[in-house]
Amino acid sequence: MSFLRPEATAQLRRWREVLVGVATLFLGLYWALGSGILKWVGMALCLSALALIYTGVQRLRFRTGRDGPGIVTVDEGEISYYGPLSGGVAALSDVSLVMLDPTQTPPVWVLQQERHADIAIPVNAAGADALFDAFAALPGIRTEFMLQSLKSAPDHPVVIWAKSAPRLH
Repeated sequence: MSFLRPEATAQLRRWREVLVGVATLFLGLYWALGSGILKWVGMALCLSALALIYTGVQRLRFRTGRDGPGIVTVDEGEISYYGPLSGGVAALSDVSLVMLDPTQTPPVWVLQQERHADIAIPVNAAGADALFDAFAALPGIRTEFMLQSLKSAPDHPVVIWAKSAPRLH
């Protein structure tokens, strides 16, 4: 039995990283105002809390819902999408391009790989919030650009990240 409405529980779950970061910041400030070694631990905890809040806000901006078609899982560098009409698996190391296509309904992340078919993952598929950490692991990705493109809903597909060609010299 829950004492909170399902809508309130969903909002708390959506803001969980930010709320934990704020609570950790208050604890760090409380300790930092003290003396002795706890003061230094409190200062370190405050810095960690600020990083957690920043990351939490980015993840919050990435989450668009859970009522879309299909299920996304990310496990050990492998992205799997199981959809009602399509699906696929992509190793993160094999992905050569990540594109946001807002012209489809719902908008989709398109993952291109060499020697494999493209995978189109709806931004609101169940588990799609795990893609934030997977995309953040791509070398040279600009997360702020990705989040801005997701929120601004451009009228054409946008390349979020592309693997750079290896340099010979």
